[in-house]
Formats: sequence, C-alpha cells, structure tokens
Amino acid sequence: MASTPSPTQEFFAALPQRSGDPLLAKVSGTLRFDTETGDRIEHWYVTLDRGAVKVSRRNAKADAVIRIDRSLLDRIVTGQENAMAVLLRGAMIPDGDLALMLSFQRIFSGPPRLPIERSSTRGSR
Repeated sequence: MASTPSPTQEFFAALPQRSGDPLLAKVSGTLRFDTETGDRIEHWYVTLDRGAVKVSRRNAKADAVIRIDRSLLDRIVTGQENAMAVLLRGAMIPDGDLALMLSFQRIFSGPPRLPIERSSTRGSR
C-alpha cells in the first residue's frame, strides 16, 4: 500500500508547474532544502532560472541551503506557519544567498482563509 504524500512532498512535486509564476520571473539560483525527521535527512534541490523551476532530490552544492524539521516545513507549505517567523525564531537554519531565500519564500502558501462572519444586525437600523 502506497503511503500518502506529505504536504512537503506535494509542494515540491507541484513546484515545476509554477514555471512562469510572476513571483519567480526575476529569480535565478539554486536552493537545497534539507528536511529532518528524527535522524533522517531528505534533500530537495530547486533550480530557479528566471521563472523556470526544476526540482530534484540531489544533495548537491546550492546557492542557498535551508535546514528545517520536516513537520515544520509541512506547516509552512500549508500556510499554518509563516516562513519568516520560523526563520526569526531560529527554527529554520539558512546558509548562503539570503536574497534568494527571501524571494523564494514568497511562494509559500499564506494562512488559511477564515470564513467571513456576517453580522446578524446588518441592515437592521
């Protein structure tokens, strides 16, 4: 029986479909995400070339390397956590091209939208 992909796996699998995304149109470089689960490390290697996006599982030198707990990255890619807040509290360890990392973090999901509450007093003046 095949296991259900994690949010991180789904995020990286869908990332090449973001080729042409205006948020990445002026971005070029390589990022490697080293995700930790216990004593196991998985690598996600992302190549950005002015809007074109490629993803592999290579453990190769990159312009920017981000080390992070896998469950925390799951929460970032689903919008449950903010990447900048995670970085500022030291739960994500960056190394390399900070500008590239900041450009990339803009494509993470935002927080889940909450339903709009409608006031029951609306129009009762």
